[in-house]
Amino acid sequence: MFKFIKMKKVLFSTIILGFTLLLSCKMQEEKRMVQKTVVNGVETTITKTVVNGVEKIDTVIGNSGAIASSDLPADIFNTVQSGGVQMIPIKTPVGNFKVWTKKFGNNPTIKVLLLHGGPAIGHEYMESFESFFPTVGFEMYEYDQLGCVNSDQPNNDDLWTTPRYVEEVEQVRVALGMNKDNFYLLGNSWGGILAMEYALKYQKNLKALIISGMVPSIPDYEKYNGVLRSQMRKSLLDSLEKFEKKNDLKNPIYTDLVDREYYKQHICRLNPWPEPVERSFKHMNEHIYVLMQGPSEFKVGGRLLTWDIKDRLKEISVQTLSIGAQYYTMDPKAMEALSKSVQHGRFLYCPNGSHLSFWDDQKTYFPGVIQFIKDVDAKKF
Repeated sequence: MFKFIKMKKVLFSTIILGFTLLLSCKMQEEKRMVQKTVVNGVETTITKTVVNGVEKIDTVIGNSGAIASSDLPADIFNTVQSGGVQMIPIKTPVGNFKVWTKKFGNNPTIKVLLLHGGPAIGHEYMESFESFFPTVGFEMYEYDQLGCVNSDQPNNDDLWTTPRYVEEVEQVRVALGMNKDNFYLLGNSWGGILAMEYALKYQKNLKALIISGMVPSIPDYEKYNGVLRSQMRKSLLDSLEKFEKKNDLKNPIYTDLVDREYYKQHICRLNPWPEPVERSFKHMNEHIYVLMQGPSEFKVGGRLLTWDIKDRLKEISVQTLSIGAQYYTMDPKAMEALSKSVQHGRFLYCPNGSHLSFWDDQKTYFPGVIQFIKDVDAKKF
């Protein structure tokens, strides 16, 4: 009798255990897909496993059996990954082209598009932003405007006008999925001109505007250049004027004087210049730059010579940050006045900075810009 009862218990336990295992297997239902490829004689096996609706990907390279990557998103191989680079189609009155952008980070409420200066110097000198904006969780885009190093470079001077550039920025915004709830536009130098012009036409699409190192008037910029020139020693001025009267502005002696006595004092005060800054100037599209800006930052001319929107600043209603610095090529007081002329403005002053304060006064520049963006995002501005 005791033996019979013991057998019944064992049988019952076996049934329960089997049922439990069956239920466990059902709960852990697994689907597996294996894909093998051979490149240069090396076999790569990608295994996609689905357990209870949760996908996981393992990649084994070669015959070692070692897993090279096991925590990747399941859809990462659906498209070719480009490191954030996206070539955006642009329609213009003279044809269709493509411009280069690169994404850093992911934030649905803060998306910052950087507008570089020049015109046509390219994004590279703004690469210092890569060390700051993604670190605090901002989504950021570098962007080479049409004519610059990574974008198409068509040979048609009808393209190099401010209104045409404004339409380009709008097409980039649409392609990147930015809108009034997340779109922050940050322009430096010529990029500041472009940002202000964009705001005057399309501010309904903006969340906030950041003008870094630009005044709202080229004639005022040129006047302040005269102030900076007057601070130079007379012998230097005599030498500069000698070349300028002859229009010999590409003479190596002249360009060396401008670089040493002006650029190193007012464009970027770091010595030596950071590699990305040097790279930008090396890659500059000089034809577009001279056509619009003039021969140098020191000698203004070109299509922008009469640009002035001081009387229209009052039309800008989005939150705006204007950034000035002690050693700028432009009057910091004029940049402060800009912040007071828009409807909702703030001024950031960099006491140790030049035109590129995001290099030579980072301790002031980035905390100030980051706080502005956070205040706008939190509706504290």
